[in-house]
Parts: sequence; C-alpha cells; structure tokens
Amino acid sequence: MRFRLPDSKYLIAGAAFGAVVGAWAGSKSRDFISQGEVPSLIDWQGARAFAARMNTQSRLDADTRAELNEYYATLVDEATPIVAEYTGMELPYHLTGVYAFDRIDWVDANVVNFQSLFEPIEQLNPLRQDPNASSFNLAWGTVNQRILTAEIGLLLGYLGRRVLGQYDMTLLGREPVEGGRLYFVHPNIQNVEKNLRLPSQDFRLWLALHEVTHAFEFEANPWLQEHFNGLLKEYISFLNKDAEHLKRGMDGLKIFWRRAKNGESISGNWFEYVMNKEQRDLFNRMQALMSVVEGYSNHVMNAVGRELIPSYEVISRRFERRLRQRTMVEVLFARITGLDVKMEQYRKGEAFIEALVAEGGHDFAKRVWEGPEMIPGIEEIDDPQLWIDRVRAGVST
Repeated sequence: MRFRLPDSKYLIAGAAFGAVVGAWAGSKSRDFISQGEVPSLIDWQGARAFAARMNTQSRLDADTRAELNEYYATLVDEATPIVAEYTGMELPYHLTGVYAFDRIDWVDANVVNFQSLFEPIEQLNPLRQDPNASSFNLAWGTVNQRILTAEIGLLLGYLGRRVLGQYDMTLLGREPVEGGRLYFVHPNIQNVEKNLRLPSQDFRLWLALHEVTHAFEFEANPWLQEHFNGLLKEYISFLNKDAEHLKRGMDGLKIFWRRAKNGESISGNWFEYVMNKEQRDLFNRMQALMSVVEGYSNHVMNAVGRELIPSYEVISRRFERRLRQRTMVEVLFARITGLDVKMEQYRKGEAFIEALVAEGGHDFAKRVWEGPEMIPGIEEIDDPQLWIDRVRAGVST
C-alpha cells in the first residue's frame, strides 16, 4: 500500500485536538506538580461509574434481592446432587455463596475482580518508577488513564447486560479462600426468557446446572485453580518485560512493530499480532484451558438437562439461535475486544468434550481433570483425535 498524505480536514482536526490536549495537559501538569500525584493506569471508580451508567435499569430492591437469593440457592441445591451423580465428583463443602444480582451488582463484583487482576500490572506503571517524570509525561499519563478507564468501563458495561450467570473464583489470591461464589444476573435472565419465550423454571435450572458444574470443576479439583493462577502470573511476567520495552521509547515500540510484521500469517485476533512466540504459546494454553472448562460445563448441562428438563429441546434450540443472531454492533465489539475468540473457543471446547465422550464415554472425557498434563493444547482442541491418541499412548505433555 502506498503512503499518502491525509485529507486536510483530518490534519486540521488533529491540530485542533492537539491544541486542546496540550492546553488541558498544561493545567493537569500544574495539578500533579502541586499535589505530587502520579496517575494510575486505570481509574477504577471511573470505570465502575462508566459501566453503571450503561446499566441503571432493573435494579433490585432489598426485599426482592433477599427473596431471589433464596430462590437461586434452592436451584443450586437441586442441581448439586445431580451434577455430583453424573460427574462422580465430590465438593469439599456445601455451596452457600449464591447471589441474585442486578447488572450493577455484577459490575461492582467484577470491578473488584478486575482491579485485583490488574494490581500487578499497575505496579509496572512507568510513572510510578520515575520520580523525575516530566510534567508532560504525567499529564499524558492521565490521557492514557482516561482511555483505559473508558475501555474497561465499556467492556464491563457491555458484559453486565449479557452475562446470565457466573462462577466467581479467587484470582491471584494471597490467602486460601473456601469456595467460589455463584452469581445469577436476574434482569438478564428475565430478558432472555421473555425474548425467547422460555419457561422460567426450566431455563433457570438449566443455567444452574452449568454454573454448579463450574464449581465442581474448580473445587473438586484443587490443582485447577492453582494451575490457572499460575498461567495468569506467567502472563503478567510477560507484561512486565513489555513494560520495560516501552520505557525505551521509539526503540521499544520498534519491537512491537517487528512482532506485528512477523505475525502477519497469524489467523487469530488483532492483539495476537503484537505478541512474541512465547506469549502466543501461553495465550493458546490459556484459551485451551478455558475451552475445556466451558466445554465440559456445557456437556454436563446438556447431558443432564436432556433427561431432567421437560422443555430442554426448546431451550437448547432457541438459546443456540440467540448466540448466532448478533447485531453488527455486537459482532464489531466482540472482534475489537477479543470476545469473539473466547466464544469460538467455547464452541470448540464443547465439541472437544463431545468427541471424547463419543470415543470412550464420560469417564474417558473426565480424564481432563486428572492434572495439568491432561489439559489439551490448542491443537488438540482443534483436533481431539490428537489428545485421544496421546492419552491412549500414555504420553504426557
């Protein structure tokens, strides 16, 4: 592609924007100098406020919330022995952390999760490590903060309108925690029931089967959370190295440019282009793990639901159609954020588990929970026969 000068109106707009940012940066820099403040990478209160503004409808009052907490806890109690019987797993303790959420409740819970997850990354903030940072760098750090804050807020706000249920485990926790928590986002559940004309009790039990299965995956197999957190810590260590590159200015940016150039043949999402080979390998391991986690939960939900829930076929058919029929805005958002990769991997994860069940029954598929070495690689997710052959031959990863 040949380089050409941009249209004059964009030059004018860019100059005007630069003047505005420059004037604003000057005033902000005086504030920073006088107050001695260093802008954080993300303003979490701002991100929460941004997401909350997208989800002000359908708030639950205290009485309704208490009633729904008890209702969903009853569904979880109903689903737990059913999942235990099918999977052959045992929980170390009773699932008591069951909550009915509205959308802002979900945002609040996940702001805390995101903040905890980003805490190690916040420590990499170059401005925190530079006591002599210039006023311009401090002000520009605030521009970056606002952009990142808006991006996180938009992502949380969007997900807050879509998520139906969630098993919430402790990520990167410093102290052992007894069990995760189960959230059911009641307004979203109601919307799906209304739009798809689904029987409420059957649909909610179907969801409970899925989320309870997640609890069994992580709590009946304690190594799994440790393994998942280990992958997260490894990923953060890569971010640490990248932060060091960014401190080198243009020389550091050239590293990312070369990565993008070398990654032109990659058939993944945009953010994979700026990863090096080690980072892409780790990213694929994380994707493969989450594919198995979601794929196995979907398998249990459907295998049990097919026998237990009278309207299962209707629910399954209409819900699958909902997943396929997304607006152009939703498709674009998913591609920009990488959520389309996540959804595609979940579908592949379910197909992987179903292939294992077809090969050797549920007991054979359940071998994925024997330990980290049994988690498939991304190539095995795409081609389950590779995992089947490896396990039949007794070969570890």
